[in-house]
Amino acid sequence: MDEAFKNFGQPVPKKFIKEHKLDDGSTVKEFGPIVYGYSVKIGEDGKPIIRKFGNVDVFSHSITDSSHDTQQEREPLIDIINGKEEIKIVAELPGVAKENIKLYANENTLTIESSTSAEERRYYKKIEFPEFVEPSSGRSHYKNGIVEITFKKKNLTNKGLQINID
Repeated sequence: MDEAFKNFGQPVPKKFIKEHKLDDGSTVKEFGPIVYGYSVKIGEDGKPIIRKFGNVDVFSHSITDSSHDTQQEREPLIDIINGKEEIKIVAELPGVAKENIKLYANENTLTIESSTSAEERRYYKKIEFPEFVEPSSGRSHYKNGIVEITFKKKNLTNKGLQINID
């Protein structure tokens, strides 16, 4: 944590500084968005599950280092709920309109991204499912900045298709 707090005192990277002219001719600087945080929940095994989110990594050597991994996209806060027959992903995407959210799934990953202009909030996250899912079963719902996506788990208990031997 000491390393993270050292980086908070560093100058803001240039790509996070925007200047705007006001009607009276003066110039205003905006900084950000710089987002970084953690989500902590207790898993079924009683152990904590810690996920980071945001668009910077405060644990890199320096927040202004040119090799520093800063992104224009934020990593949304997500929660993965592994039910008996389905997997639900809940992602927070505040400030994004429903029509700007794109979801892509295959049997082991879900990609969430928002496609908006540079002035608006943009999000990107690729999530690995804890178990295989049926991508075609995906259903989503969006309300008040929260998107919920539900998938049925893939049935891996059957033996599969029998193959005849010639």
